[in-house]
This record gives sequence, C-alpha cells and structure tokens, in this order.
Amino acid sequence: MIVGVRHDDLRRQNRAMVIAAVRRAGQPSRTEIAAATALSHSTISTISASLIEERIVIEAGGSETAASRRGRPQVALGLNPGAASVVAVVLSLNALSATLIDYAGREIAKDVSRPSTLTLSRAELVEAVVAAVRRVLARAEAGAGPVLRMALGIQGITDSAARTLLWSPISPHSDVAFADALEAEFGVPATVENDCNMIAVALKGRAPQRYRDNFVAVLLSNGIGMGLMLRGSLFSGSRSSGGEFGHMTHIPDGALCRCGRRGCIEAYAGNYAILRHARGRGEDAPPAADIDDATMLELAQAARARPGREREAFARAGEALGFGLGSLFALIDPAPVALVGHGTSAFDMIEPAMRAALARTAGGRREAALSFDLEADETPLIREGCARQALGFVDHEIFAPGLAPAAEAAAPDYASRIA
Repeated sequence: MIVGVRHDDLRRQNRAMVIAAVRRAGQPSRTEIAAATALSHSTISTISASLIEERIVIEAGGSETAASRRGRPQVALGLNPGAASVVAVVLSLNALSATLIDYAGREIAKDVSRPSTLTLSRAELVEAVVAAVRRVLARAEAGAGPVLRMALGIQGITDSAARTLLWSPISPHSDVAFADALEAEFGVPATVENDCNMIAVALKGRAPQRYRDNFVAVLLSNGIGMGLMLRGSLFSGSRSSGGEFGHMTHIPDGALCRCGRRGCIEAYAGNYAILRHARGRGEDAPPAADIDDATMLELAQAARARPGREREAFARAGEALGFGLGSLFALIDPAPVALVGHGTSAFDMIEPAMRAALARTAGGRREAALSFDLEADETPLIREGCARQALGFVDHEIFAPGLAPAAEAAAPDYASRIA
C-alpha cells in the first residue's frame, strides 16, 4: 500500500529538521545543514529564506568550515534570540528559581528564592512559584522575545500529561495543579516535569553521542531519583512521570523511607538513610527532611579515614543502588549511567559495593564494562532540561508549522499584570 504524505506535513517536517540542525550546531552553514539533514540544497535555501523572513533564524556571518576554506566564505545561520523566550522554573526542597531564556538558549534574567516548602499551604506554594515567574518577567530586557512556553521542573511524581504534581517529599500537599495556575496567571502554555526526567533531557542535549538511545540518569541526593531514556525517548508512565527508581523495593519491610513505605532503595541510599545508619539511629528513625552538604562531606571523610559505621553506611547505599541497577539492566540491557547530585562527592565510598552488587545480578553480567559519569550539581541540569523541553515545543509546535506570531502581537502585557 502506498501512503501519501501531505505537502503541509512534509513542509513542517523539513522546517523542524532545519531548526533542529541550527539549534544543535549553533551557527552552521547551509551546506552543513544539508549534510546533517540529508535535505537538498534547494530545499535548505527555500526553508532558510522563509525562516529568516519570519525572524526565526538570522544570518550570523562567515562560517569557518572545510567547505568555506575551499571556496567562497559561507554564511552561517543562527537562531534569532528575540524570536521567542521561555521560562524554566526549578522547585526543590526550600529552593526555587525562575529563569527567562531567549530563543537561542541564553539566560536573560533569573530569580532565586528560598520558600519553606514543607510548611507552606497549597495556595502559598502555588503563589510562590507564580510570584517567582512574575519577578523574572519584570526583569526582562527590552527586546526580549514573547514568552511562548513555561516548564516547571520539580522533585516528585508528576502526571503523564505534565500538568500536576502528584506527590513530592518537599511538600505535604498532593495533586497540585501548577500548570493550570501558571497558564491562568500568564496566558502561556505550561508543563510540570519530573526533575530527574529533565536531567536526562539536559544530558542528551549536552552529549548526544554518549547519551543517545538508552541511558540512565540517577540522582544521588537526600532522595534518589531516575531519568530514563529508551530508544532516544524519555520514558514516562501512562499516568505518571515514571522512573521512580528510588522507590523500588530493595529489602521488603526494611528501612523506613520518606514516602512512608519500607525497604525502598532510597531508604538505604538517600542522604538521610546514610546519615541515619552512620549515626546509629536505626531503620525506624524518621527520615531527616534536609541535610546540608557539609554534613555529608564530613561523613565521607570519616568513611575514608577508618572502618566504622560511616563506611558501612556508604557501602549499604552502594549495595542498594547496585541491586537496583542490576534489576533495571535485566530488563533493558546495560546502558550508560550518569550519577548526578552532591552524593557523587562520596562516589569512591559507594562504587565498590555498588559494582559488587551489580555483578551479582542478571543485568550485571557486563558490569566491568560499565562506566559512570559524575555530575555534582543537579540544579543547572534540571534548569537546562526544562529550557530544552520548552524550546523544543516552540521549535516543533509553533515555528515548524509556520505559526510564529509577530513579536508585537504575541508578547503578553506582563507589565500591567505585575503592576
């Protein structure tokens, strides 16, 4: 059976490919775009002319490539920073940031605050997020493009439609409809994303050769989270954000977890679990809500210095992580792993037990070939993932179909709302 392709669909697909090539390469020439997309030079010329006319793409000067050195200097194309902007919001335990980002991916303005997330009412928590966005928009530079998308990255479980926070250890409230609140306030489409999923999105954008088809991003912090890419696509459940690696069962009816259940991987590998064991508090002791980085560094130094409960606590954490990864790799085959967060500062104390446990599982048959990349600070990655997710929406759903609004007509009157 021959399946026809509508002209509009083909046009949208080709425009999306060109925009993606420019975003990926930064400032490629038309020849480089043709090589990256396999589109003809005439198609590239036609599409680039339209994108320039629509002020989505701009000519950015000469491009020093092998091709340009052999002939005429080629003109590089770049994304027009003023074509649009997006807002990336990151909400974690007692920490909130909102960043305004231009269409080229550069930060325009930023707002950072420290709300007490565990004690705020539902309405106060939502208002804290809305107020942060309001403040960052008030700091926008003249000439900033219209805000066309907002993405909130948050610690916890979000719904698969990316609208609502279902549950989080940072707040006693569940089913918090952040996206609805942001859209009602600013009139801009918004999403609510799991923070570890956004870490995976950022890593794929940063290193597409390593993080390509299947890979795993594990957050080592007070909690344990996971972002999972399968066949190049972010994994999510049919109802929730998925990837709740930290709440897989490690030991049935074991140590008390922050989620209220027992025996989770997090109840052995989270910062609070490491501290609890190192201090001899017992597995029934309530998990600490927040542990400063200095305390964890002291524990790691003590573990390196001598045998004892501190070393044992990190070994228990490694064992829980290793068995969890082994179970995962029994399903999807071993894949590159990025370990993210301040917990990576003690990776030397965690790795031996993690590898030993992993080697004892069906998924750890090739454990010796596995390498682990370490990223100490998760917050920039969450922010970058939110920005990439939001900009990707603008690329594919607004600019690729040719729905780009005129900047003057599209920019909401934030000033009047803020006043």
